Amino acid sequence: MACSSCSTGKDGQPRGCKNNGTCGTDGCNKLTVFDWLSNMSLPNGQKTFDCVEVRFKNSRKEYYRNAEALPLSIGDVVAVQAKSGHDVGMVTLTGELVRIQMKRKKVSPDDKELPKIYRKAAQRDIDIWQKCRDREEEIKKRSREIAIALKLEMKLSDVEFQGDGSKATFYYTAEDRVDFRQLIKDMAKAFGIRIEMRQIGYRQEAQRLGGIGSCGRELCCSTWLTDFRSVSTASARYQQLALNPQKLAGQCGKLKCCLNYELDMYMEALKDFPPPDSKLKTKKGIAFCQKADIFKETLWFSYKDEPANWHALTKDQVLEILELNKKNEKIESLEEYASDNVDVDEEKMTFENVVGQDSLTRFDRPKKKKRRNKKRRKPNPKASSNAK
Repeated sequence: MACSSCSTGKDGQPRGCKNNGTCGTDGCNKLTVFDWLSNMSLPNGQKTFDCVEVRFKNSRKEYYRNAEALPLSIGDVVAVQAKSGHDVGMVTLTGELVRIQMKRKKVSPDDKELPKIYRKAAQRDIDIWQKCRDREEEIKKRSREIAIALKLEMKLSDVEFQGDGSKATFYYTAEDRVDFRQLIKDMAKAFGIRIEMRQIGYRQEAQRLGGIGSCGRELCCSTWLTDFRSVSTASARYQQLALNPQKLAGQCGKLKCCLNYELDMYMEALKDFPPPDSKLKTKKGIAFCQKADIFKETLWFSYKDEPANWHALTKDQVLEILELNKKNEKIESLEEYASDNVDVDEEKMTFENVVGQDSLTRFDRPKKKKRRNKKRRKPNPKASSNAK
């Protein structure tokens, strides 16, 4: 869905977005919604839905009523109603799909207090808006210096100007409550604008700032994820992941949202699996479950006296032994069942260098010193005769 300014060049290199995320097609913006109803015409006599979706800086989206019935399309820059003055944003969705989005966000389309769209933004409005956007980095740096001077335990993560430049919203994160009354006075005196402080969570901070995850792709929260569901360590336990905080935590410092993506599949597969604390009673002793592989449907058991010696059993074999134990029957040993799972003709997987690359450890080998063969010079008979 990239626009023409984001596509690759003639040499195959990506040119990048030349409009910094404000291109007309809205194909490279955060949390873009594809309008799959754009090519469908309305039935005769039905009016177009009079609400539109407008996106502001980063992922903030609001819904406005098009009371003047302006001919708006995706990518139009509009001036909209604000609490004081006006704001400038870009239309990201129109038509009946806006009604569905408003229902998901629990916004009533019949609300009379729904803000309105004033007009399409003129060039003067866009110039003021762009000038304010250029000041955000400088003001954010200066505001952090003021907060450090006041010794406030807070982190100012982002600044967002209103379209007319009369107000700026500062987003911050903090562990405890912060008394920032003096901070607001100092910033209002230094910048000459109205200040609004808004506290956000660490996940919302990562959503606004964006970044690259450990998978090598952009963060899900900043590209397509619209809601933050609770993630617990139980999600990692069900998927048999190592409880390593450094690997399970994302850039926000919380558990990664992607731990919930495959959780339902694991929960569905674990319904047929024996419980992880199941014990197998044999004549040789009691065996405990050490590991389970959901994809291979294999469980590893070891005796109490031999914890280092594991025996691989299939899921059906374990369920069969548990049924026998319920009838107070014991099997001879786990070795009988484990020996049936060994495939003698199974070929061992070996690494094949299909690309033709050298060994990965070729740089670790010490370089051999080249021996230089010093040729002995033969005595010159003329030189010896002259010496005589």
